[in-house]
Amino acid sequence: MSDSAARDRDVAETESVFAHPEVAPDRSAAYGDHPDQVVDFYAPRDGRTGAPLVVLLHGGAWRAPYDRAHVSPLADFLARRGFAVASVEYRRGGDDIPQQRDGGESARASGAAPVAGRWPETFDDVAAAMDAMPVLAARELPGADVRRIVVTGHSAGGHLALWAAARHVLPEGSPWRLPAPPPLRGVVALAPIADFTVAAELGVCGGAVAQLLGGEAEFEDRAAQVDPGVLLPTGIATAIVQGVEDIVVPQAVSEAYVDAAARSGEMVGLTLLGGVGHFPLIDPAADACAVVAEEITQLAW
Repeated sequence: MSDSAARDRDVAETESVFAHPEVAPDRSAAYGDHPDQVVDFYAPRDGRTGAPLVVLLHGGAWRAPYDRAHVSPLADFLARRGFAVASVEYRRGGDDIPQQRDGGESARASGAAPVAGRWPETFDDVAAAMDAMPVLAARELPGADVRRIVVTGHSAGGHLALWAAARHVLPEGSPWRLPAPPPLRGVVALAPIADFTVAAELGVCGGAVAQLLGGEAEFEDRAAQVDPGVLLPTGIATAIVQGVEDIVVPQAVSEAYVDAAARSGEMVGLTLLGGVGHFPLIDPAADACAVVAEEITQLAW
């Protein structure tokens, strides 16, 4: 596919996914005091009890203009497939925070997108939300089976999903480290920013990885705590769904993670979808979304 055709496809796919109206949750609950520390809950639409819980982490390059609203149609889609869904919000980077990271000031001055992520708040929030999830979900969705949790996320949210499942292999002394593997059935990561070295080399999302980590000076030390490509093996069932035509987070990023997992002795499933770019994976109108639901089903049931 030519570069112009790929860009045209990406524009059309982006327009399609953002054309869906926001779907209001059945319940919402806070897991902290900050306005972004909130989870939206969607009950299974068929009213079943004992439904597996899907924890959904949205993407958007860890940047504030993108919040959980754009994945609410996906949350509703999964609820209509019989899942209980918890859609997590978390603090992201924006022009309203001090631009103290390398590259932050230049990005702001050039009119580029807001700086990606808040260190350490983005990770504080995901860790806190995951730790609180069984209690919150049991209270807000009493029909959900919190013993069967699958974490999924798209793009930057796919990174966070992989990271949430790897906290028990974080370096000693990390504030987010767990003493044992989290009680998850598995992870389904959708076009995830899964390997920071490759993603940074490719300039994924306008250099979002380097911004998230605080620039070159902080890259190595911080990546050791949050790069899924080095937090292996996890011992948790993991599957990746990736569009072959994705020009936002290219296939090479997912393949680098799968290869790293194999070197660690772990097998990660990789489903490649031909003729699919970045956004159909979270677009209920796209066939790719049904593939995502099936991958979740295989781990959850």
